[in-house]
Amino acid sequence: MITPDTTVFLVDVDNTLLDNDRIQADLKRHLEREFGAACRDRYWAILEDLFTELGYRDYLGALQRYRVENPHDIHLLSMSSYLVDYPFANRLYPQALDVVEHFRNWGRTAILSDGDVVFQPRKVERSGIWEAADGHVLIYIHKERELSDVEQRYPARHYILVDDKPRILAAVKEIWGSRVTTILPRQGQYANDTRVVASLPPADVTVERIGDLLAFDFPTMVKKSS
Repeated sequence: MITPDTTVFLVDVDNTLLDNDRIQADLKRHLEREFGAACRDRYWAILEDLFTELGYRDYLGALQRYRVENPHDIHLLSMSSYLVDYPFANRLYPQALDVVEHFRNWGRTAILSDGDVVFQPRKVERSGIWEAADGHVLIYIHKERELSDVEQRYPARHYILVDDKPRILAAVKEIWGSRVTTILPRQGQYANDTRVVASLPPADVTVERIGDLLAFDFPTMVKKSS
């Protein structure tokens, strides 16, 4: 059977537990409504440039860069408040927190995410994910490069990784091999990019929604993948 010292569940945040595509859509609408389409487009261009540079979307960093270009725009203060105070709990996928609690019945469970050191923890905390995971939250710049650190913090014979990004699942599978069961929920832009999905090895398990995992027999899954 699965016991806490043999299996650890690792769960992503954006587009896995939290509908980040809708958050981005809300942000774009807010920018256009409050500041105009030109501001929206320029901010988003900076955001994408930072994504290429850093490997994650730095929303507050993009706002700071936009401010450098527009030092006298006093409305930027309201933009920062919108980001920090966004109601992330309203964007949780149905049964997302139930799945985290369900995992904790089977083994140690930790959130494994990428992001900056301010906005991403804020998102995890305000959405309720931090509490559901009992504070077991790891946020890296490139999590697929930090597996040795993950192993030190959460040693286990087997890992179950749930992530919406096929690229991440494939990278972790290449390193951990049979020690990991990869699960792809088909949610969000990355999981539904047919070109990207076709170019990478398939996940061990694919589900349509994160809530589908409430019905899974995890002891059997681990036995088959070991």
